[in-house]
Amino acid sequence: MTESKATNEPKVRIRGLSKAFRDNGHAGVEVLDNVDLDVRAGEFMCLLGPSGCGKSTLLNVLGGFERFDAGTVAIDGAPVAGPDPRRVFVFQEYGIFPWMSVWDNIAFGLASRSSDDKHRITDHYIELVGLKGFERTFPQQLSGGMRQRVAVARALAVDPDILYMDEPFAAVDSLTRLKLRSELIRIWQQEKKTILFVTHDIDESAQLAQRVVVMSTRPARIKTIVDLSDLPYPRDIDSPEYIRARDRLFAEMGVSTRV
Repeated sequence: MTESKATNEPKVRIRGLSKAFRDNGHAGVEVLDNVDLDVRAGEFMCLLGPSGCGKSTLLNVLGGFERFDAGTVAIDGAPVAGPDPRRVFVFQEYGIFPWMSVWDNIAFGLASRSSDDKHRITDHYIELVGLKGFERTFPQQLSGGMRQRVAVARALAVDPDILYMDEPFAAVDSLTRLKLRSELIRIWQQEKKTILFVTHDIDESAQLAQRVVVMSTRPARIKTIVDLSDLPYPRDIDSPEYIRARDRLFAEMGVSTRV
């Protein structure tokens, strides 16, 4: 993990970020409005907001895939000027190559490494995500949860500085999501990566994040940041502390806890 240039400097710093999608230069859709945000090195942060509010756009700006209209975006003190191989995305679509085995998918980004390094790194992440024994299996032979583990392992294998995760568990069933969340926390604690995780699922953010950034409807502004760092991992979803934190997130999102 690359350290920030100074211990008191955030890993990611966003100031006054605004972004609109325009049609041939004419006024268009305002997506982000004056966003300020700091992310600490090694932090697990969730971006929580309603669907279509601009969470994914913010992630794409941080990844260097989207330009913005106003403000500054810096990582380790340097402006984000474009995509960087040290910052890797995991999307809700599985994003793995169907013609490659599990092993070859995970090793895909390691072409420049020596053969020994390539095998060592790939085998390490196969074991880390619980896919030992499936090395020569192809994606169509795997469950949705297993395919997403391949995607996570492939992202981690290139030793990214920051992992951007855009609703990565949205395509799997609820029981698989719970298992994948637990596995992701275990991996994050071991690998110590900075993770920015987009979700519109309140429970997911409460189970995963150290801090939850609650975003408004479009154009997205930061309504508040809820600090959950005092809740230990693994999160006990029946504990009074967890329930209070979860209820606060429901309140911040303007959603009733009663159905």
